[in-house]
Amino acid sequence: MIFWQSLCVALVVTSVVLLMLWLVADRRQRRSRFDRTAADRVRVDLELSLAEQHGRLVMIRELQDIAVLSLARLITRAEAARYAAENDPSAAVRAATGLVDEGRVTLADLRRVLTLAREGESAVFTRPGLQSARALFGVMRDAGLAVDVAESGDRFPLKPAAELAIYRILQSSLENALKHGGAGTQVRVSFTWTQNGLQLLIDDDGIRAAARRAASNDTDFAARTSYTIDDDLRALSESLTGADLTQMRERTALFGGVFTAGTVPGVGFSVSAVFPTLRFHNGVHGVDLSR
Repeated sequence: MIFWQSLCVALVVTSVVLLMLWLVADRRQRRSRFDRTAADRVRVDLELSLAEQHGRLVMIRELQDIAVLSLARLITRAEAARYAAENDPSAAVRAATGLVDEGRVTLADLRRVLTLAREGESAVFTRPGLQSARALFGVMRDAGLAVDVAESGDRFPLKPAAELAIYRILQSSLENALKHGGAGTQVRVSFTWTQNGLQLLIDDDGIRAAARRAASNDTDFAARTSYTIDDDLRALSESLTGADLTQMRERTALFGGVFTAGTVPGVGFSVSAVFPTLRFHNGVHGVDLSR
């Protein structure tokens, strides 16, 4: 009897020790996963920062080249108008009208050059255009996002500043999806090109991704992703705020677009930026020409 009692005590002690060792190992593993996630985010930030610095320099050079060419054309047309005015004063008036319009576009380009340069002085961030989107998707996939990209319609050329705004909206949306949804979040990016505009849509399943990691079984997962009609109504009527959302909204408005963002109950988050007249945008909208 004493032997069996001792054996039971030994088994209980061994079980307790094994349980403690398992808890310690599990805690270390979770901490290791957390450290890796933090390191991945730091790496993502550094890679984006490097890519953006290069993109900023490229944009400044391109906008500066455009502005110089525009000024050269202005000077040529002004000289022609001066000579034409000697014989036909009305021709000078017509030429002056065209010079004013072209001058506003040139001034807007110069303002954008100054804006990019000033942003570069205050923060080490560059904002490349859509040509850098593929690299951005790759970085985000490496960080844990499952990014799916779809494009429809006929793409048309965009002004560099417009590409900059769209890229920023795209980048901020993906970074927020990674931040709130974590690794394993599925993101669908849709570019819909119309005859005159563009619709950018970014949908993620961050709520479901977080639930998948935390749920212990299917029932728990269903409970974590359940929602009611009140949740739907709240999502439709809520007014979300935050620095990232404010910046995305302002960048969309700068090019005559409409920005919306909100939670999709039980699923994740959705961001939409619609630019109805982006194709024929003159680059002056939203630029203060009085300074």
